[in-house]
Amino acid sequence: MQRRRPLALFCILLSFPYCALAGNNPSPSGLVPITLPGGTIIQAELADTPLKRAEGLMYREHLADDRGMLFTFSQAQAWVFWMKNTKIPLDLIWMNEKKEIIHMEQRVPICTRTDDSCPQYRPNEGALYVLELAAGRAESLKLQRGSKLQFRVP
Repeated sequence: MQRRRPLALFCILLSFPYCALAGNNPSPSGLVPITLPGGTIIQAELADTPLKRAEGLMYREHLADDRGMLFTFSQAQAWVFWMKNTKIPLDLIWMNEKKEIIHMEQRVPICTRTDDSCPQYRPNEGALYVLELAAGRAESLKLQRGSKLQFRVP
């Protein structure tokens, strides 16, 4: 009687390319795949702790078109964002619990002020998620209020 080896062992022994697709999470490690209405997938870093949310995309020099940062919160509020120490302009996209876009701020410029007087951006209603993309991506992807995004937060 022949014993079958699990796929994981097979992958380790042979470095078989299929193995990268065999897991439950086909996205790069630590990233959340977000499917947009047009089918485009953005791989987003997850900002799900107070420290990660406070740092956000500060000090980054570049954000690829297929990358973003997804902020998650335990309760819906009109979460305030600003661009202090952020070196790249961004699109800010607030979503409700249904993952529908409720507010967007597009092409938000960097803020070079050294004090805490950078402009603040907020929606008029409660949001549970905020997605940051490189400036101009929301427009090029035809995102708008009411668009529904698909993702699963680990």
